[in-house]
Amino acid sequence: MADPFLHTIPAWRWALIQTRRDLRATSMRVLLVAVTLAVAALTAVAFFADRIERGLSRDAAQLQGGDVVVVGDQPLPDDFARRAQAEQLRTARTASFPSMARAPDELGGEARLGSLKAVGEGYPLRGQLTLGELDANGTVQSRGPAPAGGPRPGEVWVDPGLLPALNLKMGDAIWLGEASFRISAVIVNEPDRGSGFSSFSPRVMIRESDLPATELIQPASRVTYRLLVAGPARRGDVGAPANLKGAVPGDNAAQAALRRFVRDSEPAVEKLRGVRVETLEQGRPEMRATLDRAALFLRLVALLAALLSAVAVAVVSRDFAQRRLDDCALMRVLGVSQTTMAWSYALQFLLVGMMASALGLLLGWGFHHVFVHILSDLVNVSLPAAGWQPVLLGVGTGVLLTLGFGLPPVLQLARVPPLRVLRRDLGQVRVLSLGMAVLGIGALFGLLMVVAQDLKLGAIALGGFVLAMLVFAVFAALAVWVLRRAAHAFAGRLPPWLTLATRQLTAQPGHTIVQVCALGVGLLALMLLILIRTDLVASWRAATPPDSPNRFVINIQPDQVDDFQSTLKQAGVSQYDWYPMVRARLLSINGQPVRAQDYVEERAQRLVEREFNLSYAAQPPAHNPVVAGRYQPEEPDAFSVEAGLAETLGLKMGDRLRFDMAGVQHEGRVTSLRKVDWASMRVNFFVMAPSQAMPDWPSTYITAFRMPEQSQLDRTLIQRFPNLTVVDVSATLNQIQRVLAQVITAVEFLFIFTLVAGLIVLMAGLMTSRERRAREWAILRSLGATQDLLARVQRIELLGVGALAGALSAAAALAIGAVLAAKVFDFAWQAPLWWPLLGAVSGALLAWLAGWWSLRGVVQRPVALTLRQAE
Repeated sequence: MADPFLHTIPAWRWALIQTRRDLRATSMRVLLVAVTLAVAALTAVAFFADRIERGLSRDAAQLQGGDVVVVGDQPLPDDFARRAQAEQLRTARTASFPSMARAPDELGGEARLGSLKAVGEGYPLRGQLTLGELDANGTVQSRGPAPAGGPRPGEVWVDPGLLPALNLKMGDAIWLGEASFRISAVIVNEPDRGSGFSSFSPRVMIRESDLPATELIQPASRVTYRLLVAGPARRGDVGAPANLKGAVPGDNAAQAALRRFVRDSEPAVEKLRGVRVETLEQGRPEMRATLDRAALFLRLVALLAALLSAVAVAVVSRDFAQRRLDDCALMRVLGVSQTTMAWSYALQFLLVGMMASALGLLLGWGFHHVFVHILSDLVNVSLPAAGWQPVLLGVGTGVLLTLGFGLPPVLQLARVPPLRVLRRDLGQVRVLSLGMAVLGIGALFGLLMVVAQDLKLGAIALGGFVLAMLVFAVFAALAVWVLRRAAHAFAGRLPPWLTLATRQLTAQPGHTIVQVCALGVGLLALMLLILIRTDLVASWRAATPPDSPNRFVINIQPDQVDDFQSTLKQAGVSQYDWYPMVRARLLSINGQPVRAQDYVEERAQRLVEREFNLSYAAQPPAHNPVVAGRYQPEEPDAFSVEAGLAETLGLKMGDRLRFDMAGVQHEGRVTSLRKVDWASMRVNFFVMAPSQAMPDWPSTYITAFRMPEQSQLDRTLIQRFPNLTVVDVSATLNQIQRVLAQVITAVEFLFIFTLVAGLIVLMAGLMTSRERRAREWAILRSLGATQDLLARVQRIELLGVGALAGALSAAAALAIGAVLAAKVFDFAWQAPLWWPLLGAVSGALLAWLAGWWSLRGVVQRPVALTLRQAE
C-alpha cells in the first residue's frame, strides 16, 4: 500500500505534532519531570565538582607552595637544595607542627593550640601571603602582600581569630615555648595553607631563624619539613615584575629543570625513610580528602535519584505505549509504514529528552550555587567558572534516560498490526524482549558509571538494586500465592471488601508483582538515604562517649612526670590514661628491609614511610581487646600489634619486626594482635611491648584526661611546662562536626530531588494500572457494587501492596547500607532491626497517599463511559 502520510507530513514534523499533543497527557508530563529531576541532581553535583577541580588545578602551585615540594618528617638533607640551586631553581624552607601559643601572665595567660609554621628566605615561592591588621572592632583591615621571607626576627604573624581567643591585640607579646614574640600582623590569606581538618588550628608564623629559641622541637615532636622548589616568578608571585604579562621568560627551561630535579632526587628519596617528592600532578591528597568525602555522599544521592528516574521513565513509557496502541493501529490502516512510525517516536523521545535536559541544566546550575554556599568552609579558593563537561553530562543523561529506558517499549508501537482496529486483543505491549533487555541494561550500566565515578560505589548500588528487585519479585509472587490459597481456604467467611481486594491482587499476579517492585524500588532509595543520613552519621558521632577524654598532652619529659601528675591531682583529675611514647621507624620484617614500593595498597605505602608511635605496658590497655595470641607480661622481645596494621602490612603471628628509635634499634616478634577503636578518643598505639619498663627506649610520655568544668588547668600546664603540647580535642571535634554538618546539609538539600523522584516512581507504578482498574471497577459497579465498597477495596489493596513493598525495601536498605558502611563510607554500622516494621507502616501510608492521588476519580467515573472506551 502507498504511504500518502509519508509524502504529506515528514517524520520530524509528525514528532513535533505528537510531542505538543502528548505533553498534555499525564504520562508524558511525569516522564518529563522525572528526567528533569535526574539531570538537575546530577548537574548540580557536577557543576560543583567541576569548579572545585578547576580551582584546585588552577591554584595547584600556590596550594602546594611551589612547583615541586620535598616533604619529610625529619630535617631534609642540604643535597636537595643544592641540587635545585644547581638547576637555577628557587628554593624556600618551611617547618610546621602543632604547638601551644599563650599570652603573657600579665595579660591573662590564656593558651590555645596553634599550628606553628617557621618559614625561610624566599617564602612564598608561588602566590602571595596577604597581611592585615585587626582594629578595635574586630575587623580585619588588609594592608597588602607580605614581604618574602616571613616576619622579621622576633616578630610573629597570626590568624585573626587567635587574638580574641588569647585576649591580645596588635603589638602585644605572645609566648611560643621559651621565646616571646611581638604580634606585628594578622594573616589574611596564606596560599599554601591547605584544607581539611588538619588546618583548623590557627596559624602562627615565625621566621625560620627564630625556631631554635623556642625549644619546642623535642624528640617526639611531629614536625613536617618542606623544601619548596619553583621556577622563575610568575605574575601574582612575590617579587614578580608588576608589568609581567603572558609567558615567563625561561619558563620552558625551568620546567625541564624541574623534571631533572625530580628525576635526580628519586634515588635519594628511596634511601631516606619518610621523605617524598610532591609534584603538581600528585598534589596534596590531604587537601582533597574532606571534599572527596562530601562528593561521595553527594554522588550517592544523585545516583539514587538517577536510578529512580530510570525506573519511573521505564514504567511511564510502557503505560504511554499501552495508551497509544489504538492510535498506532489506525495509523497503520491509513498507510503509515513501520519505519516512519519508529522514526517519529524516536525523534519525539529525543526531543523530550533534550527539553528535559535543558530544564534540568538550568535547575542544576542554580542549585549548585547552594552547594557552594553550604560548603563554603571546605572551599578556601575562589572558584573559576565551570567547563562544558557538566553540560555534556546533563544532556547525555537526559537523552540516555529517555532513549535507553523510555524508547524500547514505545518502539513496539511500530509493530502494531492494522487488524487491531477490529480485534483489541492483538498487538499488546510485551513486558520485556531481548532487545529491550540489552538496551535497558546497557543504558543502566552506562548511567551508573557516569554518575558514580567510582567503580565500588556504582557496583554496590547496581548490584544491590538488581538483587533487591529479584528479591521483591520473588516475595511478591510468594505473597500472591499465599493470598490465593487463603482466599480459597476462607471462601465465604471473609467480608466482601476483603474478598474483592484479595481477588484483585491475585487475578493478575504479573501486575501485582510489577507494582510491588516499582513501589519497593522507590521506597528502597528513600529508606537507604534516611539510613545514611541518620544511622551512619549518628553512629560516627556517637563513637565518642560523653565522659571520654577531651585533653591530650604530649612531649612530657621523664624528669617532668612527678610534677605533672601532681599538677593533675591538684586540679581534681584522678583518672587519666598514662603511657610512655616512642617515635620509631619500621626497618625490616623477618630480616627483609621494608620499602614502600613493595606494597600495592596506598595505605600500606604511607604506613611504612611514616614513623610509628610505640609504647610499652605490662598489661594491655583495657580498651584494646586482644583478638589473637597472648599479651604475656614481661615477655622478652615481644610486640603486640594493632590488628588493622597487621592486616594492611600482611603481618602474622611470629613475624619479627625491627624498629629504629632515634638511633636505637630493637627487634621483637609479633606475639599478639589487639583491636583498636581509633574513634574512642583514648590513647592508642600501633605497636606495644608487654613490659613495665624499657630503659633503652628514648621515651617521652602522653596522657589523656577529661578537663574538669570551669578549670584553668590548660593555662597552669602551659605556664609550668612550656614544652608541652596540650590538645583540646573537644574544640577540634566541634569544628569537625560543624564541617560534617555542612556536608549533611548539602546531602539533605539534594535529598529533595530523590524524595520527589521516589514519589514519582510510586505514582507511576500505580498510574499504569489506572485504566485496568477503571474497567474492572466499571464492571463491578454494573453488577451492583457501590462506590463505598470499591473505595474500601482500593484502600485495602494499596495498603497491602505498600506494606509488603515497604517491609522488603527496608530490609534491602539495611543490607545495602551495611555494605556501603563497610566498603565505601567506613562508618561503624548499628542496624536498627525494627526498621522493616517502620518500612511496612511507611510504605502502606505512602502507597495509599500516592494511590489516592494517582487513582482519584476512577471510582466516580461513569460506568457507561468507561465501558464504551474499553470496547
